[in-house]
Amino acid sequence: MSAYVIDSQLFGNQFSTPSLRAIFSDESTVQRWLDVEAALAKVQGEMGIIPVSAADEIRRKARVELIDLQALSAEMARTSHPIVPLLRAMKQVCEGDSGEYIHWGATTQDIIDTGTMLQIRDALVEIERDQQRLLQGVLGLARRHRDTTMVGRSHGQHALPITFGFKAAVWGDEIARNVERIAQMKERVLVGQFSGAVGTLAALGKDGLAVQEKLFDELGLRCPNIAWHVARDRISELVTTLAITTSTIGKIAHEIYCLQKTETAELEEPFETGKVGSSTMPHKRNPPTCETIVAISRIVRGTVPLALEASVTEHERDKIGLQTEREFISKVCCMTAAAVAKLCAVIEGLSVRQENMERNLYLQKGMLLSEAVMMKLGLVLGRQEAHEIVYRICMDAFESGCTLKEGLIADPQVATRISSQEIDAMLDPHAYVGLASRFVDRVAGSGD
Repeated sequence: MSAYVIDSQLFGNQFSTPSLRAIFSDESTVQRWLDVEAALAKVQGEMGIIPVSAADEIRRKARVELIDLQALSAEMARTSHPIVPLLRAMKQVCEGDSGEYIHWGATTQDIIDTGTMLQIRDALVEIERDQQRLLQGVLGLARRHRDTTMVGRSHGQHALPITFGFKAAVWGDEIARNVERIAQMKERVLVGQFSGAVGTLAALGKDGLAVQEKLFDELGLRCPNIAWHVARDRISELVTTLAITTSTIGKIAHEIYCLQKTETAELEEPFETGKVGSSTMPHKRNPPTCETIVAISRIVRGTVPLALEASVTEHERDKIGLQTEREFISKVCCMTAAAVAKLCAVIEGLSVRQENMERNLYLQKGMLLSEAVMMKLGLVLGRQEAHEIVYRICMDAFESGCTLKEGLIADPQVATRISSQEIDAMLDPHAYVGLASRFVDRVAGSGD
């Protein structure tokens, strides 16, 4: 039984992925703490700070399978401390007095923060991999539908023709910026923590900086300029960047959701026989994957204020912020990974209903091209005068149900200036997509 969706046997795969759950599992968390302790012992053994034999034994025994997690949990509750019970457990499994040399010069937060950074690094590998997959999928969609004309909408209403490739290229350009944001963020965020009790490395004296540098070189993390025990902007940036990423993903999923509505029916998320839309309406073909993605994006965005709250800390150490972070770091990483992976599947299996896109171009009986008519008339009458005339004709046509062409031909100010053949040419939606295809090429390339 689980009290939270990420770890739920029923709902877990809707809000996370198996690999992300493994990264942030209790076993992985403890193993990452042990990884930090083992790397610290290795470095200090090589530097002669602790006996080499002790360092070797600590490294041999720094394995989570040697730790009784149930007993560890009980001790954590009894001591109100996460790391001291682990150190005691390690002392018991290490031969001789080797366990006395574990955690030399470190403080609890050093181990927890650095272990967390190792988990975040692993999570970002998964997220970045799928972000690249998503980017390629969206750019491929843009290239394939470079010239597929569809309705462009503003304020929820028909506006002007675009191409579906243009819409997908807008998505792709934003995803590409998120790929760049994550890469840039990693340079600032993936930084280790080893600074001692109040950040001064006093326990190690003159060896402190060398131990710190060698430790993070061993772990593959960047070395901080100074302790960041109470400087939590790195975590805030992580959450904010992932929130931007999932906002993009949620927006795309919501767009697909909207374009799958029965009245529009231009797109549909992947469907296969057996996927059920309703327990009572057998005909339903709902977009549940897109709905879940949108929900995830809301949850992740909603975590940003909490991450900013957690960055307000006191003095040189503050557990309040750390306890707050413990609730949301794994959640945000798991949900972001789930959202990216789900949208990859949607994009790769997306049904593009070109026949419905074509049908919808004519729903307003030519009024989709009102700008084209206005601009043509504007050459003769001036833009503002042309706008007034076309506006009046469109409003009359809307109320009467006639076509825009009929309204234009019936108006003497228009009929004396534009021929019926010219009107037909202006009302061709395929001829008024502007530079949409050129923009697709700029973002996605030609695919040649």
